[in-house]
Amino acid sequence: MTSDTGATTQGEKQHATTRRRHSESVPAASGGGDIDVSLAIMWGMREQATRGRKASITLGAIVSRAVEVADAEGLDAVSMRRLAADLGVGTMSLYRHVPGKSELLDLMIDHVNAVPDEEPPRDAGWRKHLEECARGSYRNYLKHAWLLQVDQSRPLLGPNALAGLELFLGGLDEVDLTGQQKMMVIMSLDAYVTGLARQEVQATRAEQRTGVSDEEFWTAQSPVLERAMSTDSYPVLASLPMDAFAAGWEETFDLGLTALLDGLEARLARSRS
Repeated sequence: MTSDTGATTQGEKQHATTRRRHSESVPAASGGGDIDVSLAIMWGMREQATRGRKASITLGAIVSRAVEVADAEGLDAVSMRRLAADLGVGTMSLYRHVPGKSELLDLMIDHVNAVPDEEPPRDAGWRKHLEECARGSYRNYLKHAWLLQVDQSRPLLGPNALAGLELFLGGLDEVDLTGQQKMMVIMSLDAYVTGLARQEVQATRAEQRTGVSDEEFWTAQSPVLERAMSTDSYPVLASLPMDAFAAGWEETFDLGLTALLDGLEARLARSRS
């Protein structure tokens, strides 16, 4: 018999321990665990264990707590042991729902990719739609900065991931692009959003990690940089005004996003002419 406190056979314990050590040491990547199991859990196709007492913790509670820990302390702070302690259950109780951290990560990713309650209006036109989707994605990366640590080159498509993709594509229904081109547009926007979000997160973490502010960091370099600018070796850089590097993250994001959408709009105009 198996109880909710985690009493299992010795063989099951050894298997779970080995799997836990492996899954918690591999690099963070979507689909890094058992793909079939992750997809089955995401889509509600996995049979739950029926032996022993009824589970005192739900899969939803496990995933939600894992996301909370990752948001507050980073992905490295998430472990099955830590989650069990936070939730007040035995560690083995978690394995009744999810076999390891790799599969849990898949569930966490799909969880935070839920479509926002306020979707972009479909009647506002493709440009406004893409703009709002991009801004929402940017906010999501800043809220869940650990996502930027995850290799999502091979994403597992759970319900929320597909809903998000459906939302993005929905704004391009009336746009004269092939299906392949629409996906290229979405990939380009995502590359821009993740790239700038990563820079903002890293800049914030650098100050937190070192205790040195941006102003102090650049002030320390001033004597060397001023000497370099006076050599005439960098005339373009030397000609820049003092506030050239003072733009905020929001201003930078707006300019880059506008440029991307302007480019797409110009391309569509050329194809119609």
